[in-house]
Amino acid sequence: MKYEKSAEAIARLSPEEYRVTQQSGTERPGTGKYLDNHEPGIYVDIVSGEPLFASADKFESGCGWPSFTKPIVSEHVSELSDTTLGMVRTEVRSTNADSHLGHVFTDGPRDRGGLRYCINSASLRFIHRDEMETEGYGNLLDQVEGN
Repeated sequence: MKYEKSAEAIARLSPEEYRVTQQSGTERPGTGKYLDNHEPGIYVDIVSGEPLFASADKFESGCGWPSFTKPIVSEHVSELSDTTLGMVRTEVRSTNADSHLGHVFTDGPRDRGGLRYCINSASLRFIHRDEMETEGYGNLLDQVEGN
């Protein structure tokens, strides 16, 4: 499967999705549509469809955004230094579409690697386990709990 940014995909974004992914915006905490999603499946980049995070790696961090311990495929997530807002953070972007996803911090669950990928729901599209095969992500079913 080829994952890329296209003018058509950008045109389909809502104003909030565009602000977050293309202008490095941030959702207000507690407002993202996937914050309380506990269904099995994967989260893909809303622009390119590249697989980013699995439900098996999602956890409740209390930070106000969906949090994950690791990406499905590390090559699909780029980490960059972010010095905005007067602090040093690590920004997370999708590799192929260059969508702003959120930030990664080192205060995640120690028994699962210690990382917390704090991700904006507006940068993601959720694909339920039951739809993964149909949507071309069947090879990632082993990443989802309850197979």
